[in-house]
Amino acid sequence: MAGKLYLCATPIGNLEDMTLRVLHTLQEVDLIAAEDTRNSIKLLNHFEIKTPMTSYHEYNKIEKAKDLIRQMQEGKNVALITDAGTPGISDPGEELVRMCYDAGVEVTSLPGACACVTALTLSGLPTRRFCFEAFLPTEKKERREILKELEEETRTIILYEAPHRLVRTLEELAEFLGERRISVCRELTKKHETVFQATVAEALEYYRENAPKGECVLVIEGKSRDAIRAKEQQRWEELSVEEHMEHYLSQGIEKKEAMKLVAKDRGVSKRDIYQELLQ
Repeated sequence: MAGKLYLCATPIGNLEDMTLRVLHTLQEVDLIAAEDTRNSIKLLNHFEIKTPMTSYHEYNKIEKAKDLIRQMQEGKNVALITDAGTPGISDPGEELVRMCYDAGVEVTSLPGACACVTALTLSGLPTRRFCFEAFLPTEKKERREILKELEEETRTIILYEAPHRLVRTLEELAEFLGERRISVCRELTKKHETVFQATVAEALEYYRENAPKGECVLVIEGKSRDAIRAKEQQRWEELSVEEHMEHYLSQGIEKKEAMKLVAKDRGVSKRDIYQELLQ
């Protein structure tokens, strides 16, 4: 019988966040694949887990995945752990999962600690709709393209950032997103956990003067729909009513329907548009 891949969430700081199910699984599988064996051995030693371990990281993720899949096809059960949190979230685990499905290997995920969800619930910002961007790209052009996309994002935005790059990222957020509310969450679940609630400008000013320590999760307010509607209406009002009508008429839309669309765009009644055209 073929083995299975177990995605095992591990603590992001506080070791008491390790679940009993993950503990039992790590003790019972045949092999543990870890993003950094030097880091993970401390965790395994703490819980007296003696299961053999192998490395699985960004630089060997394809070839090592093939080897792990071969072992699972031969009947071994493999647990995947990351440095902290849930494997497959912003780490090479997603590649192994995809390759397992392609190879017909069963995969299951054992829930537990996850920094992005922990930060979101702590942020005080809307949680119903959110987008997770992890770390912004390092390549300048791609980074600015992503930031440009986020400029119009209405959902709450979650980013990861290292402390030595936080000020630079806040500068870019101020440039692209403007005056939004933000919660800077640091050292989550650890002794010195902090949640700094402010605007982007206030957070930038604070961290320019107070060098941050520890990994950061940034939770940022999405763009309000009212702001988007106001911006759209302003764009239409820059046109004359005749130019606005021509915008729709040139698309083959009938005059009556075009008047209705123009009125909706400008936030007025169709009668107002009719009177304007008469004048």
